[in-house]
Amino acid sequence: MNQDRINFATEPGSYKHWKLSVDGRVARLALDVDESAGLLPGYELKLNSYDLGVDIELYDAVQRLRFEHPEVAAVIIASDKPRVFCAGANIQMLGQSNHALKVNFCKFTNETRNSIEDATANSGQTYICAINGTAAGGGYELALACQHIMLVDDGSTAVSLPELPQLAVLPGTGGLTRLVDKRGVRHDQADFFCTTSEGIRGRRALDWLLVDELVAASSFDQDVIKRAQSLAEYSDRPSDAIGVELTPLNRRFETNRITYDHLSIELEPSSSAAYITIHGPKEAPPSSPVGLRASFWPLALARELDDAILHLRLNEDEIGTWVFRTLGDNELVEAMDEFLHENADDWLVREIILYLKRTLKRLDVSSRSLIALIEPGSCFSGTLLEMALASDRTFMLDGTFEGTEIPEASVRLSPLNFGALPMVNGLSRLESRFLTTPETVEKLKNREDRSFDASEAEEAGLVTFIPDDIDWEDEVRLAIEERASFSPDALTGMEASLRFAGPETMESKIFARLSAWQNWIFLRPNASGDEGALKLYGSGKKTVFDRHRI
Repeated sequence: MNQDRINFATEPGSYKHWKLSVDGRVARLALDVDESAGLLPGYELKLNSYDLGVDIELYDAVQRLRFEHPEVAAVIIASDKPRVFCAGANIQMLGQSNHALKVNFCKFTNETRNSIEDATANSGQTYICAINGTAAGGGYELALACQHIMLVDDGSTAVSLPELPQLAVLPGTGGLTRLVDKRGVRHDQADFFCTTSEGIRGRRALDWLLVDELVAASSFDQDVIKRAQSLAEYSDRPSDAIGVELTPLNRRFETNRITYDHLSIELEPSSSAAYITIHGPKEAPPSSPVGLRASFWPLALARELDDAILHLRLNEDEIGTWVFRTLGDNELVEAMDEFLHENADDWLVREIILYLKRTLKRLDVSSRSLIALIEPGSCFSGTLLEMALASDRTFMLDGTFEGTEIPEASVRLSPLNFGALPMVNGLSRLESRFLTTPETVEKLKNREDRSFDASEAEEAGLVTFIPDDIDWEDEVRLAIEERASFSPDALTGMEASLRFAGPETMESKIFARLSAWQNWIFLRPNASGDEGALKLYGSGKKTVFDRHRI
C-alpha cells in the first residue's frame, strides 16, 4: 500500500487556506492561501493559486455547510487577499506532477464545483462569487460554479481563462462547457475570451455574460452581503434546525487492507483488484428524522464510500478493477430506502439522498473497471443495487454454494432506484440501462414484488451472468484476470464511452471532455514535453510547438 497517501480528511480547525464564517442565513468562505503550505514540496502557492490540498479543504467546507449549517441559505465565496481573487491551479505544481495526479486533481476539483452547483440547485443554499481582483483559469472556473458572479468595477480587475495561450492545455474543470452551456456566452465571444491571456474586465465582462453584476470598489463588501441576504430569502432551509456534526471517520489502514465501520477494502496487487465489501444496516430506521446523527447508516455509508473512492483513485492508481460485494439483510436496506423516500421533504434527509447521489456519480466517473458479485448473504437492494447497476459487469450466483446453509441471493428494487439517484446524464441507472425500452422501467416500477432471484434478475436485465456454484469461481476469476491483461488507457476510454448512454448534460459533457481530451492534451509534448508550455512557464524560454493538427 502507498505509504505517502493523500488524506482527504480535514475540518475547519485544520484549514490552512480557507476561512469559514457564518452570520445568520449567510456564510462566507474566504480564500487566503498559505503560500508555503502546498500539499507536496517543490512549489509556492502564490496569488491564491491552489493545489489539491486547497481543494480538499473547499470540498470539506461545502459538505459541512450542507450538513452542519441548515440555517445557511447563501454562501459567499470571496478572497481575503487584496486585489487578488484566485490565480487558478498552481502551474509549478502541474508541471512537476505526474500524469495521474494531474488528471485526478482536475476530476476531484470539478466534482467539488459540481457539488457547489448541486447545493444551489437542490439544497436551497445559493453560492455567490465575489471577485475582488484577478480571477484567472481555475479561479474563474470556481466563479463559474457559483450561481451569481459579482465583479469589482475598479478599471483593472479582469476574469480570464488563459490556459490555451499560456500553457497549451484547456481549462481543466469545465470552464469551456460552463461558458457556453451554463452562462450562454456566444461562441465567437467565448473564442476570443479563451485565447487572450489578459482577460476581460468591466462593462464588456458584464455585456458578454461572463459576470452577473458590476460593483463599485467603494461599496463592494457591503453590496455582496446585501446580494447574499436577498438571495437567501428564497431558500426553504430551516433557520432553526440543528445541524449534524460530520465527525471524523473511523478508518484503519493495514497491509493491503482498509476498514471503516460499514465498509472494508482488500487490495490484491497481483490481479490489480480491490475487493470492496459493504455491510448493510444492523437495525431498522427510526420512526422520524428527528435526532439523526452522522452514524445514521445511509449518511455513514455515503461518507465512507466517498472517502474510499477518493483514496483508491489517488493513492492506489495501479489497482484497475474494483469488485463490489455486500453483506446484510435486504429487508433492512429496503427499509432504510423507504424511510429516506417517505421523509424526502425533511432538510436533512434531502441532504443524505443528495449525498448518496453525488457519491454514486463519483463512482460512475471513476476511471476503473467495476464488477459486482451478488452472492448468498448479499444485500444488493435499492441504494446498494445502484452499485451493481453502475458496474461494467455483474455476476449473480444461481442457487447456493455447496456445503452452506445461507439462502440463495436476491436483489430488490426500492423507490430510490427510480430517479432519486441520477447519473451525470440526468437519467437513473435503470433508465440508462433500458434506454430504448423505457416501458421496461415502468414494468419494474409497477411490479408488486420487487424482489428477484438469479433467473428473474437475468430475465429482467438487472444482471449480466448467473453462474452456478460449479462455474462461479472460474468465471469471476477469469473476468478479473482478463481485465488486468488489457491496456488501462483503452479500458478507461471504453468504459467512459459505454457508461453514459442517452442525452448529454453539461455535467456529462464536462466529464467526457475531461476524461478524454484533457487527458490526451496533458500527455502531448506541446504541454508536457521538455519544451512544452507547462514545463517552460515562468522560465522566460519560448515554447516550441509541434504544429501538426490532428
